[in-house]
Amino acid sequence: MALCAFLVSTSFTVGKAITAGLDPAILTLVRFLVATLLLLPYVAVTHGLSFSWSLMLRCAAVSLSLVVFFWCMFLSLQYTSALNTSVIFTLVPSIAGFYALLMLGEKLTRAKLVALLCGMAGAVWVIFRGDISLLIEMQWNRGDLIFLAGCFAMGMYTPLVRLLHRDEAMVVMTLWILITGCIWLLPVSLPHLRSLDWAAVSPEIWLGVGYLALFTTVITFFLTQYSTTFIGPTRVMAYSYLYPALVMLLDIVLGKGLPELRVIPGVLVVLVAMVVIQRSAKN
Repeated sequence: MALCAFLVSTSFTVGKAITAGLDPAILTLVRFLVATLLLLPYVAVTHGLSFSWSLMLRCAAVSLSLVVFFWCMFLSLQYTSALNTSVIFTLVPSIAGFYALLMLGEKLTRAKLVALLCGMAGAVWVIFRGDISLLIEMQWNRGDLIFLAGCFAMGMYTPLVRLLHRDEAMVVMTLWILITGCIWLLPVSLPHLRSLDWAAVSPEIWLGVGYLALFTTVITFFLTQYSTTFIGPTRVMAYSYLYPALVMLLDIVLGKGLPELRVIPGVLVVLVAMVVIQRSAKN
């Protein structure tokens, strides 16, 4: 999950760089389609491609949460920053914990609850840039609100994986999640596909899509689903608390500098929440 957190954190920066070049629905569809084509030969050789309505329907339920999330992510990055989206995403463990409580009966210990509340507080701090007046006035930008809606969908992901996974190999479930994701996206993307000038899409955008498809879709889907069956959805989603710090480090490496100093305490609070929830889960 630590490796997964690093890979996912790069998706905010890469997504921000390429989102202006393609419609969010098309970008999400191409990402899922490329990921499906990359994973299909491996699954065919190692597990075969037998069809099951049960598996397809279960994976369709999981993929719907992902489709909504990624569409919201790419759309929101047209209006907000990679750091803001990475921080808002730290609300997902709290959302996932609530869903896990309802769907799986997973109990939240006092330490977990405190950690989730700290994570939410840190996220709110960064969203409003440490300015209490902005919090009081609730001045969210359009991108923040769109991404928040996507996070409520994403919160369903790990509880659904744990609830709907049977005895199939996790890589097989990953493939069918990608396939059903493409099916969900087709009706939304068709109007834009007809009007898109494919020749005008730059090589850099295709390179970004390829990176997102392989590293932040196929590999991270598998890592997340594999880990969920062992350490549970709340602890898995708690690794997202690493995203803001990792995005900040990426921005520094890419020469974008540090964010405003008053934002950094919120990021540190989120990291403390990560440590607390991992320790409490292990105990």
